[in-house]
Amino acid sequence: MRHSRRRDTRSTILVASVLLALSLSACTNASQAAPEPAGTAASEGSTPGAEPVALNEAARNLLPEKIRAAGTLRVASDPTYAPFEYYDTDNKTMIGYDVDFSDAVGAALGLEVEHVPATFDTILPGLASGKYDMAMSTFSITPEREKIVDFAEYLNGGSGVAVLPGNPQKIFMDPLSMCGKKIAGQKGSIQSMEYLPEFSEQCTTAGKEPLTIQNFPGQTDANLALASGRVDAVVADSISLAYQAKKTGGKFELAPGEDYEPVPTGIALAKDGGLKEAVTEATRSILDSNYYEVMRVKWGLPKSVLVTSEVLDKK
Repeated sequence: MRHSRRRDTRSTILVASVLLALSLSACTNASQAAPEPAGTAASEGSTPGAEPVALNEAARNLLPEKIRAAGTLRVASDPTYAPFEYYDTDNKTMIGYDVDFSDAVGAALGLEVEHVPATFDTILPGLASGKYDMAMSTFSITPEREKIVDFAEYLNGGSGVAVLPGNPQKIFMDPLSMCGKKIAGQKGSIQSMEYLPEFSEQCTTAGKEPLTIQNFPGQTDANLALASGRVDAVVADSISLAYQAKKTGGKFELAPGEDYEPVPTGIALAKDGGLKEAVTEATRSILDSNYYEVMRVKWGLPKSVLVTSEVLDKK
């Protein structure tokens, strides 16, 4: 997951702090067992037992009039984060767990969904400015983030570390195993903005060499740097790392060990957009349906990351 820390100041400093906080996001992670890679959108859509997502009239009635009249929900995602959001083999159709989930939200609300690709660290500022109606890119839910945007929770998971096959550097999700190593993260993520600097500080406190932190604009860029030997490890969402490792045919692997600091993952919504109640109720109906399990199986997510609709009642 990705989140930020924000200190309240005034004037332009406040604006800068808000924009920085918005750019820090959240990713899901979970399982020790690597998920099976999904195929194309068409092949994955054939999972048996799926019920169509029904229109939720109660949720639709909560929509702002301008959204209902427009008939379209603009959803932003960073398409470099398989299996959550990435491009199909045509390199232009966005697919993934978050894509399916947002399509389900749209169906429950009686809206068409327009999937808008964006670089990860620009999504939440764009959401705040009204460029998008909703954002789904495995954003973590934190108290700091909740001061700035609203969320509807739909998963819960943590971080993992990817290493070269056989783990020659003996790197695990233990900061002291990373001391003096080149460790990569995705720009704007909690891993690059918070975890890796904290890990590096733990190393220097222990009298060891700090981490050499390298941030990349997309998760696929970080993974490629690992596979090509330019970095020693990548810290990111464990589900995504395990999934992408299998998709590369074993050019890297998820190091064994427990996920680091699992946190809730949510759909992000602008505080002044008027969509919080409608999207929350649409999400509730999805979490209570068998389609929630269908999506989990389809994209290879572990059961441990699933939540119940009761999480939506948290205040």
